[in-house]
Amino acid sequence: MGCRYTIGLMNTVLPLPEPVLRRRERDPRAQRHEANRLAKRLRHQVGRAIADFAMIEDGDRVMVCLSGGKDSYTLLNILLQLQKKAPVSFSLTAVNLDQKQPGFPEHVLPEYLRSIGVDFHIIEQDTYSVVSRVVPEGKTMCSLCSRLRRGALYTYAAEHGYTKIALGHHRDDMVATFFLNMFFHAKLSGMPPKLLSDDGRHVVIRPLAYVREDDIAAYAQAKEFPIIPCNLCGSQENLQRKQVQKMMREWEHEFPGRIETIARALGDIRPSQLADPSLFDFLSLGRAGRAAPTDARAWLADPGRMDDADDGA
Repeated sequence: MGCRYTIGLMNTVLPLPEPVLRRRERDPRAQRHEANRLAKRLRHQVGRAIADFAMIEDGDRVMVCLSGGKDSYTLLNILLQLQKKAPVSFSLTAVNLDQKQPGFPEHVLPEYLRSIGVDFHIIEQDTYSVVSRVVPEGKTMCSLCSRLRRGALYTYAAEHGYTKIALGHHRDDMVATFFLNMFFHAKLSGMPPKLLSDDGRHVVIRPLAYVREDDIAAYAQAKEFPIIPCNLCGSQENLQRKQVQKMMREWEHEFPGRIETIARALGDIRPSQLADPSLFDFLSLGRAGRAAPTDARAWLADPGRMDDADDGA
């Protein structure tokens, strides 16, 4: 309520206006400086990931998968900057899969890509209606949707001779995938920065592997990318990934830096400190001389049955 001022003995009360709380505008120079620092950090992190995992080599034809979200826009933008001063020569082509989702603004990506002079192609394949028809209402669409999307992109890459497929997954995506596999699939497995497709025909790279999602969001805002909102699988509230992301946000709020620590841990694996005999030779530890290991089946025998057999004898 505004301040009140009473005049003399009169009952008239004159309301005075509320004080205007003016938001202090940031110095444009400071904003530019901060944006430049962020861009420099992203270039450094992407360049380090490319170098650490040999993601891009001389002569590569890189297909950048562009969805219209902040991650893929940032990926394309940073790769274009690095391309100008990279120690190797490589080409970039932005490729979008138009899944014929109702309401999708088809004009946005072509207009943006033409404005920045980037080679691009739009694949048109109605995967949306297929997923909508096959997946029951209320169920998550991720599994089928991702397989169809991956198949369309891989097919196009093979037909046009692209040597690398660049995806916009970032550090937080990789940590979230690690927890998803651990919590829901009982395995220590994540989202690698570089992988070979199951059929051995495609090398998939994730140059944003070292980049925080918050930095990507800030960069996309500063660059004013024409973001296309997604209401497909990534926005379904009952996704297990949503649950993990919520947990990670709470952790980061309560314990700043925890996600970065976990991300670094994914690059420092100690098989001898885990319990997978296929990764570390536990059988040979402490074995006397060259004695053959005991048959594991002997340890699994039911003692009760052995006693019954002895009594029968």
